[in-house]
Amino acid sequence: MAYVPSFHRPLTAFALSISLVACTTDVLTPSARIDGGERVGAIRSVPVDAVPEQEVAAYPSGEPVSTFSNSGGRTMPAATHSRTRRALPMIDSEEAALSGAQQVNTGSTAIPSEGVNMDQMLGVEPVVGLAEEQSNEIAEGNASQPVVGGIGEDNVRQLGNPPQTLNEAQASLGGDPDLPPLTEEQIRAEEAQRIRAFERQKAMQQAQEPQQVAMLPRARNPLSTPERQYTGQMPGSEIACRQRLRKLGVEFRDVPRISNGPSCGIDYPIELGGLSGGIDVKPAVKLNCEVTEAFAKWVKYELAPSSRYRYWSGVKTIKPLGGYSCRTMNSRRGNPMSEHAHGNAIDVGKFVLKNGKEIDVRKKGLFAFREKGLLKAVRTDSCKYFNTVLGPGSDPYHKDHFHFDLRTRKTGYRHCD
Repeated sequence: MAYVPSFHRPLTAFALSISLVACTTDVLTPSARIDGGERVGAIRSVPVDAVPEQEVAAYPSGEPVSTFSNSGGRTMPAATHSRTRRALPMIDSEEAALSGAQQVNTGSTAIPSEGVNMDQMLGVEPVVGLAEEQSNEIAEGNASQPVVGGIGEDNVRQLGNPPQTLNEAQASLGGDPDLPPLTEEQIRAEEAQRIRAFERQKAMQQAQEPQQVAMLPRARNPLSTPERQYTGQMPGSEIACRQRLRKLGVEFRDVPRISNGPSCGIDYPIELGGLSGGIDVKPAVKLNCEVTEAFAKWVKYELAPSSRYRYWSGVKTIKPLGGYSCRTMNSRRGNPMSEHAHGNAIDVGKFVLKNGKEIDVRKKGLFAFREKGLLKAVRTDSCKYFNTVLGPGSDPYHKDHFHFDLRTRKTGYRHCD
């Protein structure tokens, strides 16, 4: 409009006025729903009679609807009656239910109050679920599993009858329910077999008497070489050992076999009474031939020369404290059997020299130089002849004597303490 000449502006306004006046007044007539007010809120709610007849068929009214036709031929409700009409109620409201309103489309899509039964519609048998089946069993008292009630309370109890055991079930059914039923002959045969088995078991129980064990012998090493059976005839090794003893000048005699059970005894024992050089062994001890030979060599080659070197006198008497003895190590209960139990060990407590001096094996004082030197020398040299050497200082059980034995160890270890 800024580019329109100034003399055209009055002409344009005049043309617009002419066009507005030329419009028909009937077309611009407001509807009957709109009153003479100037606000939009003046639009009233739609009364029941203003809705077409086909739309309100589902909500019939007991009063007749009065209508009139306007100048355009359209049917409209009476003005006086429209002001007393009310709005349509909600379909699912209580007001619609009380007024007797019903849905127009009432057919096969109506859902019954109990729900839709698909099994009945399809013509099949109803399916019973696991939970429903177990619930029925519990209610009837026929549950296959134990049902416990009162959980969380002080009185916990089992509901229904207790489950039947397998043996009772088989007995009541006459056999295994998973197998074909047995005939009467098979049932009688199984019953007779069961009775015979029960009688045999009862007889075996009556025949067995309770065993009373006073002492169980110590188990031997299963990997050790089995011992030879005693026949009474001296083997060649024992005969050869005795020949060597005679060459060493040992005084001994054979004694009868010593047998105190499987853990104690000597098959071919000898009684040692003297050694070479006129050395007496008092009291005499019973040993096996092997340890006697080792002891005779130790006295001849170690003890006698050491005493002559330090005291200028030979050994006259050896006083042993023990030879064969059926006991455990250190005579303590629960310990393994000692080598003394097989005559394979000897204990020495004192030496008596030819000049009358007695040398006790006990630990010496501070100034007993010669005695300490002699005992240390013979104790150290004894490891060349024995597998185990114990004495004062080894443990409290050997504080007053020397212990010599020929115990065999798998590793060949010699214990000289």
